[in-house]
Amino acid sequence: MTDILEKGGITRRGVLAGAGALVVSFSLLSRSLAQEAAQPPAPEPPKLPGSLDENRFLDAWIRIDADGAITVFTGKAELGQGIRTALLQVAAEELDVQPGDIEFVTADTGRTPDEGFTAGSQSMQNSGTAIRHAAAQVREILFTEAARRFAVAPSELRAEGKAIVASDGRSVGYGELVSAQMLHIEARPQSSFKQPGTFRAMGKPLPRVDIPAKVTGGVAYVHDLRPEGMLHARVVRPPSPGARLASLDANSVEAMPGVVSVIRDGSFLAVVSEGEWQAVAAMRALAAAARWEETATLPDQTDLPAVLQDLEREVGVVSESGSAAIGEGKTFEATFTRPYQIHGSIGPSCAVAQIEGERLTVWSHTQGVYPDREAIAEMLGMPLEQVRVIHMEGSGCYGHNGADDAAADAALIAQKLPGRPVRVQWMREQEHAWEPYGPAMLIKVHASLGGDGRISGWNYDLWSNTHSTRPGGAGALLAARHKEQSFTPETPELNIGPSGNGDRNANPTYVLPNKRVLWHFLPDMPLRVSALRALGAYANVFAVESTMDELALAVDADPVEFRLRHLDDPRARAVVELAAERFGWSNAALPRGHGRGFGFARYKTLAAYLAVALEVEVERETGRVRVVRAVSAIDSGEVVNPDGIRNQTEGGILQSISWTLYEAVTFDDTRITSVDWSSYPILRFASVPDSVEVHIIDRPGEPFLGTGEAAQGPAAAAIGNAIRNTTGRRLYDLPFTRQRVRNAIGA
Repeated sequence: MTDILEKGGITRRGVLAGAGALVVSFSLLSRSLAQEAAQPPAPEPPKLPGSLDENRFLDAWIRIDADGAITVFTGKAELGQGIRTALLQVAAEELDVQPGDIEFVTADTGRTPDEGFTAGSQSMQNSGTAIRHAAAQVREILFTEAARRFAVAPSELRAEGKAIVASDGRSVGYGELVSAQMLHIEARPQSSFKQPGTFRAMGKPLPRVDIPAKVTGGVAYVHDLRPEGMLHARVVRPPSPGARLASLDANSVEAMPGVVSVIRDGSFLAVVSEGEWQAVAAMRALAAAARWEETATLPDQTDLPAVLQDLEREVGVVSESGSAAIGEGKTFEATFTRPYQIHGSIGPSCAVAQIEGERLTVWSHTQGVYPDREAIAEMLGMPLEQVRVIHMEGSGCYGHNGADDAAADAALIAQKLPGRPVRVQWMREQEHAWEPYGPAMLIKVHASLGGDGRISGWNYDLWSNTHSTRPGGAGALLAARHKEQSFTPETPELNIGPSGNGDRNANPTYVLPNKRVLWHFLPDMPLRVSALRALGAYANVFAVESTMDELALAVDADPVEFRLRHLDDPRARAVVELAAERFGWSNAALPRGHGRGFGFARYKTLAAYLAVALEVEVERETGRVRVVRAVSAIDSGEVVNPDGIRNQTEGGILQSISWTLYEAVTFDDTRITSVDWSSYPILRFASVPDSVEVHIIDRPGEPFLGTGEAAQGPAAAAIGNAIRNTTGRRLYDLPFTRQRVRNAIGA
């Protein structure tokens, strides 16, 4: 199957072994020097931009073959966010070629650099920055070599059609400039980029390169893979998190048509069949034949805030300045909560795995092929170099969903049935019940105002965990936990860093002279949790921005003006002002039952700036809330693909509407009860806003800031603030279900 997928292509290993490509082999000079007398330690190498710092050689990112074929590599995965298109534009721009001239390879442990996880809206910051620098330096190398051959100054040359052309008409193709020792060199910290006024690819909309296969029935998703001889597998999950497989009589299942094998390893239970429907039927029969021992391990859902407080193990200081004492002026004090929420990918997780000889290949929609490879190798007891993980898209992920677990399922089953590819497809109820959830959170805010109408004191306490249990170790995988020789998850540790995780955006962008932000850390959670889009920023921004509106009301200030009063970053002020202007923000009366709300944040306090104003309609009789229109402004730094920024921002606003109005995991003391779309409702088409506007502030020459997770927190806050504006009542507990709205307004 590997040969089929790479037919017509060349692996990076093959390139290094061959000649006539723009690469060189690794130098053995340092080994020979080791035989000489000891030398003074070499100075630390300079820090390189983005992901170049971990993958420092140019040929890890770009290769040019003697025939002129150009291949660009990224360790980041296309997750539906359009990153493949944007990174392609960056490479094409700095290489001075058309996007169609480049073969673009994403996230494959056999071919691409290790860039960890595709997460945190950092693909442009890390991989985009690395590819841009690498491409610019490759272009400079090519121009320098062409200038040497033509005996002219580089300034007399131009790039055209994968060739370099001199002013007298002479030209040489990129492939003709290839030598055996050019690009296996370390990148430099600085590069000479093309100027924005000369751009042909960056800053312009480019149709997403991943879309055609999705709309024409091509092989777009891992779900679409159908290699020759493929077997279909289904896993029987335990009925509850604390269940253990006590007994199993699988004889009747093994005799069912098409069944190849029933696999049991501890509490890991699966069936493998020749056909997919045969596997589904056998899975149901196997589930009926299994006997489980269940224990009540889940807490009282109605008292979740108290449960979270009881789980606190240590307290970390996220930010502290001035005095922690609350002033004697007007104050606001409140408690905000967020429930467990799911990723809710429309298509349940899937993976394909195959053992060929001693080598395992796994196709997965994981967000991190290298970490997933390490976890799978540990689970199976295989040498790392014998495991390859290749990313293929799934139907969205929005964080750490079931993708890694499906990959582990497929790998474990494939190890027991070597030779034939094995496809594992999760069922809907399995995805809902067993994917890692977005963590529940508890937040308490106590703020005061001075006589000048500004915030004088700010105390902020949050109860949460790390929001990420990604692999990281075999213990992060369900299959590894359920095996007879089981693996234990790593214990999360409190880690306060610039980007934040559970504490993400707990420290506001606003100027607050006296503040104390504390993280009450929970190493353990009653439900299995990990990263959901925006991590802690969704709930933290909701709490911060709800508080900002209440403080504005306390001093009879306009909510937008009050925010500007506390912002000194001109880029922050610009998005707030633009969103308000394009929305038509005012105090003018709206139709009965309508209200307006505003929200702002700089994601992670160091990434994209986003502000959103929206109008809601509240039906007092039913408690139904509908967002009528939303207008946002975003500053993501230098713009590569404006359509991509709009798509991500629109999607983020819609997802936040769904989270904020509908979504919550439910459970009793033993089992998850929200296992389908009826028990876990999401935003439907009938409730989508009439319009969603995204206004982009371009910052040519500024660093890429990322886009994908900037909208979730501000949109949630704007909805809460709009409901407050409409009804005069503040809602503190997410989601704002119809019943909660009715209870708040006394309907």
